[in-house]
Amino acid sequence: MNQMQDELLKRIQKLVKQNQELIEKNENLRKAVEELTETNRNLKGKLRGTGIEGTEAAAGEAETGVRKYRMATVLFAYIGGFRMLAGETGVDTESVIDQLDEVLIEFDRILKKYKIHKIKTIGDTYMAAGGIPVKNITNPIEVVLAAFEMNQYLDRLAEQGGKRYWKMSLGIHTGPVTATVSGKKKLTYDIKGDTVNIAHRMQGIGDSGKILISVMTYELIKEFFLCEYYGKIPVKYKGDLEMFVVNGIRPEFSLNGEGLVPNALFDINFKLIQFTDIQEIILDKLERELPSFLYYHNVKHTVDVVTEVELIGWAEGLDDEEILLLKTAGLFHDAGHTIEYDNHEYHSTVLAREFLPEYGYTTEQIDKICEIIMATKLPPQPGDIYQKIICDADLDYLGRSDMIPVSNTLYKEMKEQDKIGSFNEWNRLQLKFISGHQYFTRTAQALREVNKQKQIERIKNLITEE
Repeated sequence: MNQMQDELLKRIQKLVKQNQELIEKNENLRKAVEELTETNRNLKGKLRGTGIEGTEAAAGEAETGVRKYRMATVLFAYIGGFRMLAGETGVDTESVIDQLDEVLIEFDRILKKYKIHKIKTIGDTYMAAGGIPVKNITNPIEVVLAAFEMNQYLDRLAEQGGKRYWKMSLGIHTGPVTATVSGKKKLTYDIKGDTVNIAHRMQGIGDSGKILISVMTYELIKEFFLCEYYGKIPVKYKGDLEMFVVNGIRPEFSLNGEGLVPNALFDINFKLIQFTDIQEIILDKLERELPSFLYYHNVKHTVDVVTEVELIGWAEGLDDEEILLLKTAGLFHDAGHTIEYDNHEYHSTVLAREFLPEYGYTTEQIDKICEIIMATKLPPQPGDIYQKIICDADLDYLGRSDMIPVSNTLYKEMKEQDKIGSFNEWNRLQLKFISGHQYFTRTAQALREVNKQKQIERIKNLITEE
């Protein structure tokens, strides 16, 4: 019992820290938006009177510029066999080229599947990068998965009659890159930097058929893959760089434990990492699009709910997939406020259904997430454990020590919309609501119920006779 309490306390401390980091990150985003808005305003001011104010770039005009990516994963592959096959007596060179084209087309399909950007192909050398142009933290895993699938495709070719066997040496490294962007209808990215050079060097020394990764990539993917130490390469100004070979997916994360194909557990753990990217996108959307009068239903409230559903869900014994569904529902549960106040729960489900398929959520998972979101509609009438958890998380403040100042922000929010009268009327309404409210989970009852009763007494003292 004591061990479980210690683990719960550690979890609470971790979640509180994550909560604070998200709030700080959101505040930095808000300030950045304000600075960009002010810069834009100043530029418009300078353009007044020049005759070009408000003009747009001409249709078809090339977009150019330099973008920096703090974490991209670069893949360099050399597809061996072309020169040898083309030089053999009696071998049709055009047939060899066609086979190579088939390989490259399949590689392109694999990259598209994992949302990896192909940088360029030069003959039988293939270069791609994850985390470009859309930044994400899952790109090392996605690039290794893609490399693994590329190798499997070449293995299948070797087993098929009438096909030539193409061998591939491959190097992968994760780090910062600088991308030069150009193009009209379709943008192209030419990336440079140490990360590119290191990946290229690793490809050059790797054994054929092996997926060689740097220690930076290894640290980001080792939870999912079995890796073996390969050796070191000297890197200018950086010392020796350790390298590893990816031998397969960990048995617990692969179908039938064979280490070849990711299973459902792999997918769930991947999505738990990917959730950080989704959270950043949605919080940024809320920061930009929520009405200014939402003093309670703001970004901080969403972060609080996401944190609290994980805490309660973990304490209630839910598994990883159930925690993922709860956190996703918590993230989206108030996103509908960007569209409408009174029916925001429904609009939140619409946004979730539009957004989540792009991140690999199944129809069944999305349906469950939407059910959880709709359970937050007042008065709370939850059905299953998921709905009970989010209802408790959504009204967690009722049993917190800061209940009065938090509830005052809700009063201010409703007052600006003419949905409530005097402050005294508000306190009477609060007293009625809180007195009839109940927490549904054992965890919330243990953590919040006693303090909620204290808040009821405090509100009683605020009410004056009229």
